[in-house]
Amino acid sequence: MPIRVRFAPSPTGFLTLGGARTALFNWLFARNAGGGFLLRIEDTDAERSREEYERDIREMLEWLGLTPDEEPVRQTERLDLYEQALKRLLDEHKAYWCFCSEEELEAAYQAQLAQGFSPKYSGKCRALPEEEVAERRKHGESAVIRFKVPEKVYSFTDLVRGRVEFNAGLIGDIVIAKGLREPLYNLAVVIDDADMKISHVVRGEEHISNTPKQLALYEALGLERPQFAHLPLILGPDRKKLSKRYLANALKDYRRDGYLPDALINFMVLLGWHPAVDREVISREDMVKEFTMKRVQKAGAIFNPEKLDWLNATYLKQLSLEQLVARLKDYLPPQLFSDDTSLLKVTALVRDRMKKLADFQKLAAFLFELPEYPPSLLNWKQNQPTVTRENLNVALTIVTECTAEPFTGRAVEGPIMALAAARGRGDVLWPLRVALSGQDASPGPIELIDTIGKEESARRIRVALAKLG
Repeated sequence: MPIRVRFAPSPTGFLTLGGARTALFNWLFARNAGGGFLLRIEDTDAERSREEYERDIREMLEWLGLTPDEEPVRQTERLDLYEQALKRLLDEHKAYWCFCSEEELEAAYQAQLAQGFSPKYSGKCRALPEEEVAERRKHGESAVIRFKVPEKVYSFTDLVRGRVEFNAGLIGDIVIAKGLREPLYNLAVVIDDADMKISHVVRGEEHISNTPKQLALYEALGLERPQFAHLPLILGPDRKKLSKRYLANALKDYRRDGYLPDALINFMVLLGWHPAVDREVISREDMVKEFTMKRVQKAGAIFNPEKLDWLNATYLKQLSLEQLVARLKDYLPPQLFSDDTSLLKVTALVRDRMKKLADFQKLAAFLFELPEYPPSLLNWKQNQPTVTRENLNVALTIVTECTAEPFTGRAVEGPIMALAAARGRGDVLWPLRVALSGQDASPGPIELIDTIGKEESARRIRVALAKLG
């Protein structure tokens, strides 16, 4: 049977990083085996499903480069299949209509808990006469369809966790539909995976408890069961369940903040998987070549935001200056730069300090408008203002009297560095750098002069001298 996997999100919210990781592991598993990667939109929750969420899921998968191999499947277009399966289960007495109210069910569950039992459905409606069922339905009495879960042990070999067993007798009869054309998750997923010829179901660990219910439905419908692989949970930096602080971030938020797709792919693949030769930076090609379920861990994967920032900064550095500038233009107001030459210069100056594309505007802001700073920042260590003023005056003379055309930082580098060698590097370069940037941490003065030009450099040095009095 050819390898066919699927990513099956519900369009009830924007795609999250956790959901994207599930899609990535499915995609890698399929690509490694030369199989197919499919997308199924599980949109039977009419109240919560939104077109904008489906659109976001598809756009984010495309942005990450995880494009499905076939047109997406929507559950709302497959209601005939579910109805057919439900009628068959009812006709074969493997399912039944249940008329119990929520109040009745809650009271029964609480009674079981009080006696120390695990709550499950009592089976009250399991053996209702067909005539009574037909009459109650004829009068429009509210009802759901329950599946008769066999009291037996179900087992399967999880590709991540090994052999897993469940005593289905502890589950009780489960609700599989609200009506003939209103299937619930466990039924719909079984019908869909069988109809789509899914060979492997790769999904999150939270779905393990659903597996015995689905195995029972595969058996009842005479369908071939797929193989299963359950991915580890993603834990927060404190090794506890990932907090809302991180869960609240949709993938589009990471895109908006300027994380690169390849950096996110690299980060996500290491959330539960590791290559044979441990390394932090791994290309997409190597991921495809090396990916196996044997190297997926059972323990929870730690979400480390600092690692994500480091990886993204690493991928930013791998871009050529022109490639980086092309990506930056989506994050900046067009009026900020008069031409590409100035944008290239500024980008070259701050790129090593960028963790994500959205950092650029903040890092480069001082190049366009000198920030306010205290006069004391200009003094190197315990230097007196008179020493600082004298060194800045000489630097101002070097800049203003330079006749090189075109003017560059290199044109004044020689005399400025000679001055620093004679009077002390910190005594000369610190106040000059602060005068040009207004910050205590910035690129060096030669790079700053080269970027902001002769006139602006001279103006800023004069501002510094005025601050010194």
